[in-house]
Amino acid sequence: VTTLGQVFNISYNRIQFTPDLMPADITGTNLVTPGRDQFEFKPGPVFANLVLADEINRATPKTQSALLECMQEKRVTVFGQTWPLTLPFFVIATQNPLEMEGTYPLPEAQLDRFLFKILIHYPSLNELKEIVIKTTGEEQAAPRAQMSGQEIIEFNRLARQVPIAEKVLEYALKILLATHPGNPLAGEKVNLYVKVGASPRGVQSIILAAKVIALLDGRFNVSFADLERVALPALRHRLILNFEALAEMVTTDEIVQEILQTVERG
Repeated sequence: VTTLGQVFNISYNRIQFTPDLMPADITGTNLVTPGRDQFEFKPGPVFANLVLADEINRATPKTQSALLECMQEKRVTVFGQTWPLTLPFFVIATQNPLEMEGTYPLPEAQLDRFLFKILIHYPSLNELKEIVIKTTGEEQAAPRAQMSGQEIIEFNRLARQVPIAEKVLEYALKILLATHPGNPLAGEKVNLYVKVGASPRGVQSIILAAKVIALLDGRFNVSFADLERVALPALRHRLILNFEALAEMVTTDEIVQEILQTVERG
């Protein structure tokens, strides 16, 4: 997050989530101004362009929900007064998958507000070698700014202007509908193991991410391959599995991959 903040030349903050963290520790609160008989709003660490919610599942659901309005509406409401967040605004969250004692699963409404869920695997030999060299050798040069916050906003606007053909749009919609148990497009694994399918935010995330992929590839149109490339990280955290899936160790990745194999293009 520090590197991203420096590269994009935007403000950034890290919030360490713990069981005793309170919503006011994130959003901010009203404090009495010394020497003045009135309250003054003290902004919390969420008032930054880029926020890292580190080990977000260690905080209670009440504290986790403090990010809901921030992520959806890009604003904070404290004691009935609303404060806008500075754009661009992004939240990156981490979860510790090993030490599950004292953790609280994220509510579905919270998960649904994240564009992607990215799984971090063990580094390869070359990646590990590069990590060791950079962290045990001479001090590395600081990253240089490559963009500004305003340029990120403009790129976001440009991405939304990328056209998507009717057939490609229908394919994205079919992928989403195929996650719903009982739908005619749903496959065997969806009907057997999925309790709740993806919401409309799922297909919104797929299309927006695919438009960015197209731009980065030098194209001003979305392809079927663009949708398939982003479907897995955009949907894996939006499917709620039933007890049978947990008992048989079926993952959402397996289900999304089956959907991509069975849903026909066009």
